[in-house]
Formats: sequence, structure tokens, C-alpha cells
Amino acid sequence: MNTYDVVVIGAGVIGSSVAFHLAKLGTKNVLVLDRGTIGAGTTSQSSGILRTHYSVKENVELARQSWAVFNNFSQYLEDDEASCGLVKCGYMIVAPEGDKLEPLRASLQQQQEQGIPLELLSQQQAAELLPIARFDDAALIGYEPEAGFADAYLVATSFARAARRRGVTVRENVEVKRLLIENGKVVGVSTTAGDFHAKTVVSTQNIWTPELAGWTGRSLPVVPERHAVLALECDPAKYTFSMPVFKDLASPGMLYCRSYGGNQMLVSEGIVGEKLKAAEVEQGDIPMDYVVEVGAQVAERFPAYEAAGIASSWTGVYDVTPDWNPVLGKLPGLEGLVVGYGFSGHGFKLSPTVGLILAQAALGLPTAVSLEPYSIQRFETGALLTGKYGLGAVS
Repeated sequence: MNTYDVVVIGAGVIGSSVAFHLAKLGTKNVLVLDRGTIGAGTTSQSSGILRTHYSVKENVELARQSWAVFNNFSQYLEDDEASCGLVKCGYMIVAPEGDKLEPLRASLQQQQEQGIPLELLSQQQAAELLPIARFDDAALIGYEPEAGFADAYLVATSFARAARRRGVTVRENVEVKRLLIENGKVVGVSTTAGDFHAKTVVSTQNIWTPELAGWTGRSLPVVPERHAVLALECDPAKYTFSMPVFKDLASPGMLYCRSYGGNQMLVSEGIVGEKLKAAEVEQGDIPMDYVVEVGAQVAERFPAYEAAGIASSWTGVYDVTPDWNPVLGKLPGLEGLVVGYGFSGHGFKLSPTVGLILAQAALGLPTAVSLEPYSIQRFETGALLTGKYGLGAVS
């Protein structure tokens, strides 16, 4: 009863997606283990933005295929009750004259070459879509009409439910303590609920990946990094669900904004955050200096928000790699282990396709998107996936 074909560590949005896709591919003898509950870790802290805009072309393809899933979520899961909470309001990205202009132009061109529905807007067209913003400094404006935002927790729990319906076992509040390794091959896991044996283990441990490094004796470069999210409100300016998600490359923090709660603005920075010494999902302090700094940046783009108040706030933690992009696939020289970590803020957006290709890799099948660019070996060879905008979650 303690032997499975595949054990998945982590029931966040990535692990739940892996489990669902394993079952969809016909592998029902699957065990998912999570130290907490489904989607309650970093997944629950996600801002939920969905876009295909990336300056790393490999990410564009992962996002493109994932968008197709989000856009037909209940049908894909074969569950009429499944919902991802999709709000299709569009995604707008702006750059002024300066060092972000040509990177944005090149990224938009790359998207178009990859078949992404995309428009280039004038300042007037942008103002019609997002009337609460000013665009007098905008030298280039890209717009994805099919983008928007959704609910990461809903997606994780929906994937998990669909996996369970296909025979997958999900056990919550069970902590993995180490891998079981025999003759250079992973053969299972040892947990607080006993040992479980499996031909293959898929680790989606997110910010807890350093534990995996200790179990395997491998260098797995990843750092937990905390980011703050603010929900602002002001009257009469309201950020409604019909207004697009907004990315501001003109702001020092490369801010992203979206509607929240009906008329509030959810806002955060897309740059390097606060590095943590250890993994944690507890809420961190948000200094008032940070609030003031972000508020000033918001007011530059949204003048009416100069007098905005904070309706709510929270912190989320990213699992950040040196190039701000994930490590996906097998670790060289260690049979029976597949990893997916280091999403650096991209995990939710890419979760459907990442879950599929990690499941395919675990079963020894050809993958729908090449895993080679995401290999851990890139940190040794120098073939990094660094985005054109520098280090940050827009990659």
C-alpha cells in the first residue's frame, strides 16, 4: 500500500498540475504529499496575473500553451464545476524613451512571431482602455486583449480535485524528511507518515527546494525572496474589472497593477525583493517607507491615486534562481528524480504547461515544450535565460 508509480512532493499549483497531468496521461497510482494543505503555501499569495508577455521566448511558449488551458479550464479538466476565476480584461505594457524601449520592442516582436494576439496602441487608444492612467511619456504601448488575471488557489484546488477523481491520492499535512536513494537512484521518500516507495519522484518544493539540495548533495541555486503587494483605493477613481492589467516599465520598480475587489488597485513591484535566510510563508512586515515609495510611483502614472489609502496588503515569497527562471526536468546523474522549482514569480502563469511537461518527463515521454533550456546545467554553461529587462519577475 506504500508503493506508487510516482510521488509528487508539493500540492501547490505546480504540484497539483503535475498530479492531474500524470493521471490524464494514464498514471493513476500517484501520491501527492504536502507539508500543509493544497494551494495554501506560496500559491495562495499569488497576484494571479495571466499574460503571455515575456522577453524570454521559451517562456512565451509555456505561457501560450497555458493560456489555452485557462481559457477553457473546466473543459480541459472535464469538470463542469471547475473554475480558474478568469477575468479577461487584457494586459497593457508601457515603456518610455530610454533603456527599456528597445527591449520592449524586441519582446513584442518576438511575441508576434510566436503567434500571440497583440496590438500596438497609441496614447489615445491606451487612455480609452485605462482612463485612470496618464500616457504622455509612453513611447511604446503593447496590448494583449486576451490576457487578464485569475485565482491561483482555485486553480490548484481544481487541479487536485480533478486528479483525485482520476485516482490520485493526495495527502495533506505530511512532511517529506528525505529521499530514499539506492545505488544512485531515487526509489521513494521518507516522511512524517512513514516511507513511500516509487519508481519516480517529482519535486515541486518551491521555496523549500534547499531541503532537496541537502537530501541529494547537489547544488540547486535558489533563494527565497519576499515581495509586498498593496491594495489601494481612492474615490472617485476606480480600477474596474473591465480595465486591463498594467505593467509600467517607466517606473523605478517596474510596477504591475490590476483591478482588485471590484474597484481597488492591486499593485506591486517587479524587481528584486527582500532575500530571506530560510523558507517561510508567514506574513512579513511591510515598512511604511516602502508604502510611501510605491505610492509615489503609482501617483506618477495614476494621478488620482496620490491620495489613495491602503485597503489591504500582504507579502508573498518567490523561489528565485540566478536568472529568475525555473529549473525543469531531471538532475544529471541521479535517476528517478524530476524537479520543477525556481519559478521566480512565473509559476501560476505557466502551471498548466509546466505540469504537463514535468509529468511527461516523469513518464519518459517526449515533452510538449523542450526542457533543455530550463536544465540546471545552464548555470554551469552560462546559457542563462535572463530577461531583456534585467532581473525581475517580468522576464
